[in-house]
Amino acid sequence: MIVTAIMLIVGLALLVKGADLFVGGGSGLALRYSISPALIGSTIIAFGTSLPELVVSTNAAATGNTGIALGNILGSNIANIALVLALCTLIRPGMIAASGASRSELFRHTVLMLVATVAFALLAARGTLDALAGAVFLTLFVIILYFLIREGREEEDIEIKSHGWADILYIGLGLAAVIIGAQLVVDGAVALAEALGVPAFVIGLSIVAVGTSLPELATSLMAAVRNEGAISIGNILGSNIFNLLFILGISLLLAPVTIGSAFDIVAVVLFSVAILPLIFARPGIVRGWSIVLLIGYAAYIAWIFATAPVA
Repeated sequence: MIVTAIMLIVGLALLVKGADLFVGGGSGLALRYSISPALIGSTIIAFGTSLPELVVSTNAAATGNTGIALGNILGSNIANIALVLALCTLIRPGMIAASGASRSELFRHTVLMLVATVAFALLAARGTLDALAGAVFLTLFVIILYFLIREGREEEDIEIKSHGWADILYIGLGLAAVIIGAQLVVDGAVALAEALGVPAFVIGLSIVAVGTSLPELATSLMAAVRNEGAISIGNILGSNIFNLLFILGISLLLAPVTIGSAFDIVAVVLFSVAILPLIFARPGIVRGWSIVLLIGYAAYIAWIFATAPVA
C-alpha cells in the first residue's frame, strides 16, 4: 500500500509539472511564430491543462483499464465545477462580475460546455460508448473548437512570454514528465483499487480525477486570487469540453467503454448545470451556492465509495 501511494503521488506530481512545462513551452513557441496570444490561450493552454486527463485516460484505455479512463474524465469534469470553481467563487464570489467579462460571451461558452455534456449523456444512455460515439464526440469537438477560436481571435489580452529555443526543451520535458507520470498514476490506481477492493472506475472518478485536475485548480485559484474571474471560468469551461469530446473521443477509438450506472451520467449533467448560478447570480448567492456545491461534491465522493461493490 505504501509503495502504491508513493507511486500515485510521484505520478501526479509529474503530471502537474509536466503540464506546466508543456503549456509554458508551447505558448512561448507559438508566440515566437507570431500566433495570436488569444488563439494560443483557447487552444494550447486549454489543451495543456487537460493534458494529464488526456494521457491518463488514453493510456488506461489502451491497456484495457477503461473504468479508470471513463472515471477520470467524468470525475475531472465534476471536480472542475464542484471543487475547483466552487473554491474559487467561495474565495472571490464577485470575481466574474469584477473581471469585466462579457455576460453574453460567458453564456455562449457555457452553452457549448452544456452541449458537450448533453451529447455525452445521450450517447451514454445506450449503455455502451464505442468507436462510433468517439467519432461523434471528435466531430462535435472540431465544431466547438472552431467557434472558440473564431471568438478568441477578437481578444488580445493574454500575457505570454517566449523563452527562446528553451521552449522546445520545455515541451519535450513536459511531455516526457506527463507520459511517465500517467503510467505511474494508472498503475498506482489499479493497484489501489485492488488493495481497497473497489472498482477501478471509482478510483478513477475520485482520486485520479482530482489529481489530474490539479493544473485547473492551480490556474483557476491563482486567477481567483488576482480577481481574474474570466480566466477561471474560461479554464473550467474549456477543460470540460476538451475532456468530454476530445479526450473521451480518442479513448473510445482505442477501446469501447461500458456504462456501469446511470447515476454517474446524471451526476455529471447535474453538476454541469449547477455551474450557472456561479456565473450569473449575485455575489451573495454565489458564495452560498459555492458552499452547497462543495458539500455536494463531498457527499458524492462519499456515496460512490459507500455504494461501490466490494471485490
